[in-house]
Amino acid sequence: MDRQIRHLVRLVDDLLEVSRITRGLIEIQREYLDLSSIIQAAVDTSKPLLDAAGHTLNVEFPPERIIVHGDGVRLTQVFSNLLANAAKYTDAGGQVAIRVRRQGDRAVVSVRDSGIGIAPDQLTAVFDMFTQVDRSNRRAQGGLGIGLTLVKSLVEMHGGQVEARSDGLGRGSEFVVELAVQDRRAATVSQSSAPLRPFPRRRILVVDDNTDAAETLGELLTALGAIVEVVHSGRAALAALDLFQPDSVVLDIGMPGMDGYEVAQRIRASAAHRGVLLIALTGWGQEHDRRRSTAAGFDHHVVKPPDIDRLRQLFLDNSAATAGPDRRTH
Repeated sequence: MDRQIRHLVRLVDDLLEVSRITRGLIEIQREYLDLSSIIQAAVDTSKPLLDAAGHTLNVEFPPERIIVHGDGVRLTQVFSNLLANAAKYTDAGGQVAIRVRRQGDRAVVSVRDSGIGIAPDQLTAVFDMFTQVDRSNRRAQGGLGIGLTLVKSLVEMHGGQVEARSDGLGRGSEFVVELAVQDRRAATVSQSSAPLRPFPRRRILVVDDNTDAAETLGELLTALGAIVEVVHSGRAALAALDLFQPDSVVLDIGMPGMDGYEVAQRIRASAAHRGVLLIALTGWGQEHDRRRSTAAGFDHHVVKPPDIDRLRQLFLDNSAATAGPDRRTH
């Protein structure tokens, strides 16, 4: 029941994302971006999924820098969704390629796979809400068929276009995104921009007695670039501190035996680990719960299910902060 509820929450989040876009509630935070940095961030996000399926990924960049004007987070979402789609509809051990090139004043990014392909009459329909090209049990992924809808909406919000191509069923697919290229002055503006990373490179210990929740969060943080260890009890967490040497701990509070409060207090009492970033991840969100977590030594209090963008910001803020724990609650 718990696993299905969490799955339902993820599906509802996807629906809300589409709803926000279609109602014009999402704002594009535009800046001048090196397109290769966007693609690299998307590859970093998607590579664990591709590796798990045994796919070979080939990435091809042009020799010159291509500058676009857009939202780095949303464009990364576009290309990571396309790579995830390629992984999903390609049999194990397949080929996936992403190629970036310039054609005149347009940047062209193609994501090609050796997968199941698309029937000619489905090439435009794949972008429609709730459409999945193959509903056989072998391809059942538990999704809603809105990933490509999000891609199309976000690309069009950037003034671009996306097209699906395929030579037919069993002959692979290709998705081609076109975006406007900015001039040399834009390239100068973006010269100092660092490559986008989905997450700062951190060593994160995830502690939760709910195995499904812990493993899911661990896999997601790993996919976003973190080095993650997952354990399922307070005592296992304390044992992992010396072995794993985390710089951050995401810790459930309501665990049997040694709860999260006691674990946090023991960590803060340890000279070797008292500087670790501690994030309480819990279903308890009342004001007295937040006060109690602060008193136990937590830096932040996050209510389940976690917002990944929120966690990312907490890690980024901590990476930029000076030494010493920052006692803020959220």
